[in-house]
Amino acid sequence: MATFLSGNGLNHEIERLIESAKEKLILISPYLKLHERYVSSLKAKKNNPNLELIVVFGKNEHDLSKSITLPDFNFFKEFPNVMVCYEKRLHAKYYANEEYSIITSMNLYNYSQDKNIEVGVMTKTNFANKIISTVSGGNDLDEHAWNYFQRVISQAEVRFRRVPKYEPVVFGLSKRYLESVVMVDTLSDFFARKSEREKDYSVHIESAIKVGYCIRTGKKIPFNPNMPMCEEAHSNWSRFNNPDYKEKYCHYSGEPSNGETTFKRPILEKYYRKVKGIRM
Repeated sequence: MATFLSGNGLNHEIERLIESAKEKLILISPYLKLHERYVSSLKAKKNNPNLELIVVFGKNEHDLSKSITLPDFNFFKEFPNVMVCYEKRLHAKYYANEEYSIITSMNLYNYSQDKNIEVGVMTKTNFANKIISTVSGGNDLDEHAWNYFQRVISQAEVRFRRVPKYEPVVFGLSKRYLESVVMVDTLSDFFARKSEREKDYSVHIESAIKVGYCIRTGKKIPFNPNMPMCEEAHSNWSRFNNPDYKEKYCHYSGEPSNGETTFKRPILEKYYRKVKGIRM
């Protein structure tokens, strides 16, 4: 049976889905910036190696940090049984455990949860039926969704994988958790390289510019041509992810740009020399 969700009801059910997961938890969202309420729910799962956590994010193939934050990635890395995948074509949002799933418009992005009008559809089944449906093809909504997103997961690029190791006990009738081992980790390398580039980049700027302006709202923000928008504006911009969309203000001066600035080129031409060395 499907249930329509919206507003606080949607937030509550996603939170409950996380809290009730025992064997498998799937979080598929193009953009990830976890709300503190979800972080709190997930923390209770961090010491359970029997729970498999699968995270899939997408978009921004040239800068993955615009789709998943370093603090959130570091948080996911702490789980003993976790896989973080990347799918550049991803736009769908799907959250599931062994009992039920939610297909929704909402990213796991704190601004989306607090500000946007979001809806979702929740369907219930059980993990055993999901496994059977994977073999048989299934017929109902939940089974079709489960099977489809299993294919999405299998085709996505694994960027981080940590697996638990066990030893048999009681003559092999049970097992005891020993440790978890990182099998794949390209995301840590990405964030390390990005950090080094940003250090070199900031040193190369001749002027010690500390204050910039959001190119969409004009609000004062830290000067960073790689992120020339405030959080609210960037959340709206990321829905379409068009780096050439004409914006309203100059990131350097804050003056109206009359459409001459974009996410890709956030500084007016006349100020290029003043910020010489900034790669546009």
